[in-house]
Amino acid sequence: MKGSPTCAVCGQAHPLMAEIPGVCPDCARTQAGLTQARAAHRNSRRLFGLPEAPPRRAEGVRCSLCACECVIGEGERGFCGLRTVEGGRLRHIAGTPRRGILHWYRDPLPTNCVADWVCAGSAQIGRHNLAVFYQSCTLDCLYCQNWHFRQVEARSQAGMSAEELARQANPATFCVCYFGGDPASQMPHALASARLLAERGVVICWETAGTSNPRLLSRAVQLSLESGGCIKFDLKAYTEALHIALTGWSNRQTLSNFALAARRFGERPSPPPVVASTLLVPGYVDADEVGRIARFIARLNPDIPYALLGFAPSYLMPDLPPTSVSHAEAARQAALEAGLRNVRIGNRHLLGRDY
Repeated sequence: MKGSPTCAVCGQAHPLMAEIPGVCPDCARTQAGLTQARAAHRNSRRLFGLPEAPPRRAEGVRCSLCACECVIGEGERGFCGLRTVEGGRLRHIAGTPRRGILHWYRDPLPTNCVADWVCAGSAQIGRHNLAVFYQSCTLDCLYCQNWHFRQVEARSQAGMSAEELARQANPATFCVCYFGGDPASQMPHALASARLLAERGVVICWETAGTSNPRLLSRAVQLSLESGGCIKFDLKAYTEALHIALTGWSNRQTLSNFALAARRFGERPSPPPVVASTLLVPGYVDADEVGRIARFIARLNPDIPYALLGFAPSYLMPDLPPTSVSHAEAARQAALEAGLRNVRIGNRHLLGRDY
């Protein structure tokens, strides 16, 4: 039987350590662990010909669409792969109102929405959600459940305009949900189509890691508030070093954007306009880490719903087990003790045996 992998930093074997990023859960929270983790992210990006890190070219052109704040040199691409510089000007390969790289489908309601226990769509039997999957992202999660979008070459795709996407709605369309990847990487396109859909009475929802430019994030929140929808933040970790180890980037703007959205929670408490979720990555995102996230949420508003999601082994972390029932229950208890009032364990069917 294969033994537990050994941490590249402390040299200790750990039963809940993934070979990639190669650091144990404790060392993943340290600066020493970040050196190893960043190497893992560079390798993961190279697999798909994507920039290894957000460019910081001294005389480049700045893109301010997301937290990466890429400064792109002539002929380079931004971290998401959708921006480049030609003739000294920023060029959007996709993600503008005229061209989004995505696929969409009609998902019958009720569906497995992160917010299904608090959203209005769960009662809309016979109608559907217009699910919009953006094939690009602003992060590099080593456990990405939808990693296949990285195989898409943006330049070779036909794309779809915001108007074309909005025309896919019909009288049975109750809501739209923008996810991916992450809509943050194509927010101008998403907002343009969302405005058109909202005018037709469609409820506007988002699933995002919260890396958008705050100005764009505010527009998304406003559309959800006005239409009866919600914005679902995937809060992957509270500890910044751990967040970088798992996703390749800081969570500072995510937390700031979440606070921005949470301040508007009281404008329409039901259905809630803001929902949080966290994927329970075995070993790394434990009950203590969930407690840190929950305390952050509770300080903003203890009534914000919080979903804890089971992890399914995927992408570059297939050697971890599924989240155990005891892990999920301990995480829920930690969130409640942190002061949150509405905490739910989602996708229980994915939960496995104890570690």
